[in-house]
Amino acid sequence: MKDFLVQTFGGNIVTQYLSIFIVSMVPLIELRGAVPIAHIFSKMNPEFNLVLAYCIIAIGNMLPVPIIYFFARKVLEWGKDKKVIGGFFTFCLEKGRKGGLKLQEKAGRGLYFALFLFVGIPLPGTGAWTGTLAASLLEMDFKKSILAVICGVALAGVIMGVASALGLMAIVG
Repeated sequence: MKDFLVQTFGGNIVTQYLSIFIVSMVPLIELRGAVPIAHIFSKMNPEFNLVLAYCIIAIGNMLPVPIIYFFARKVLEWGKDKKVIGGFFTFCLEKGRKGGLKLQEKAGRGLYFALFLFVGIPLPGTGAWTGTLAASLLEMDFKKSILAVICGVALAGVIMGVASALGLMAIVG
């Protein structure tokens, strides 16, 4: 992967920052994919600032969240009966509902804390996109949900940052 990144982005720092911004907005990849890429860029380019990169990644990861909260459910409900996209939209709705109900069952009154942990612990299928969709499907309070997702993104950033730094030190060292 490092060779691909070197060939694609070379030493152009603006392109590197733009690429991690875009990667952080991609569903399922999000921050979990952008942080390791940022660490690779920092090893490739001494001018690449990891603190700035983390800020860019967090903003990119959070940018779609209000749109997901307010519109994703409406779009998915609209498209679930459509011929070409119906299967995928139904899958997304079911995944969001199942995740939300599972979260609600386990959390009880600590639903927002559970949402924070769901977004913050970087496992496959968790993250800002899925957490926000679950919050929307469960009709959770917007402000409290966004706060939980922001804190979850921060926690995931710390976890992925430590994991990436240790992983790169093990590879390089």
